[in-house]
Amino acid sequence: MTKLLLIEDDKRQADMLKIFFENAGMELSARHTAKDGLDALNNDQFDLLLLDLMLPDGDGFDICRKVRTFSDIPVIMLTAKGEETDRIVGLEIGADDYLAKPFYPRELLARIKAVLRRGRKDPESSSSVHFGRLEISPEERLARLDGDILNLTGYQFDILHALSRHAGRVMSRDALMESLNGHELEAFDRSIDVHISRIRAQIEDNPKQPKRIMTIRGIGYVFAKIQA
Repeated sequence: MTKLLLIEDDKRQADMLKIFFENAGMELSARHTAKDGLDALNNDQFDLLLLDLMLPDGDGFDICRKVRTFSDIPVIMLTAKGEETDRIVGLEIGADDYLAKPFYPRELLARIKAVLRRGRKDPESSSSVHFGRLEISPEERLARLDGDILNLTGYQFDILHALSRHAGRVMSRDALMESLNGHELEAFDRSIDVHISRIRAQIEDNPKQPKRIMTIRGIGYVFAKIQA
């Protein structure tokens, strides 16, 4: 059974979501403070974290940063703040998805399933591949540059892996989202661009002049087939 951890100070909403996910065949554990949520993550195993942005004893952004220091668990941020800047910050610090309140539980369920699908191993492409100094290992779900493990979220690794599997070919943002089995691309949704920027910061010698993942203006991205 899929185990979810919800860190949410609204106990009424937490109780409603717990019932909803039980009916969907998932187990949801709720914690109502940042401290209790972090303690739960340290003491138990969960498949995905649902993280409220505003908590009585902490900020969701700070909690996400702390989580990323010791876990690569998929994170979906839940918040009453729907501004694009908040969403971009959430993605940049390691969240895999972002859903503004109020939301329908069925939409949240769809987002959870999409994030978990992206985290599954692909048995047809489990061997490590090398592109110059960059190594991509689907089996380990890790990428290395010069032998050093890169600090990528699960979603960012999947983007890098998807681009590398189509090395030398241009992928549109829509095609990239479709290959990740994600939710439909919304108009003006820049989440892919934010993740690409984060990936470039780790794999490029000069992120402002990328040589591994290049932007084809008005079309999408291309992953260089031959790299130094």
